[in-house]
Amino acid sequence: MRLSLLSSAFPSGGAIPRRHTCEGENLSPPLRWSRLSEEVRSLVLLVEDPEAAAGGTFCHWVLYNIPPDREGLPEGVEAGGALPWGAMQGRNDFGNLRYEGPCPPLNTEHTYYFRLYALDAPLDIAAGATRDQVVRRMEGHILEQAELVGRYGRR
Repeated sequence: MRLSLLSSAFPSGGAIPRRHTCEGENLSPPLRWSRLSEEVRSLVLLVEDPEAAAGGTFCHWVLYNIPPDREGLPEGVEAGGALPWGAMQGRNDFGNLRYEGPCPPLNTEHTYYFRLYALDAPLDIAAGATRDQVVRRMEGHILEQAELVGRYGRR
């Protein structure tokens, strides 16, 4: 079975609802994924906007060491480094340990990539790691990955 990532808030390729953006309540959207294989020991979720920064990608959320027995994430995951249910949040490009929703410049629309990685081991890294630190630690440990794409424009 291939890993898949879905949200009840928007279809892949669809518009991200305002409540999940800087113009709304800035809540992380609810997410769910397919059943994982027995080899999976942890999950990583990265939310990125490759259109935001000149020559780079802007990271909106870094969530790692998600326990493999979880089937998804509820809407509005709390802020903080070490979460009570076992996952850790890294520092996004806003400098915060939380989800920060889409916030493109006025009169533009950007594409946001929610990428879920199934790993063969938890990452040996403290809460508050950067996206680049997490990506480096994932090298050689990715079993599968899935992607959910959303769009958002400010008018």
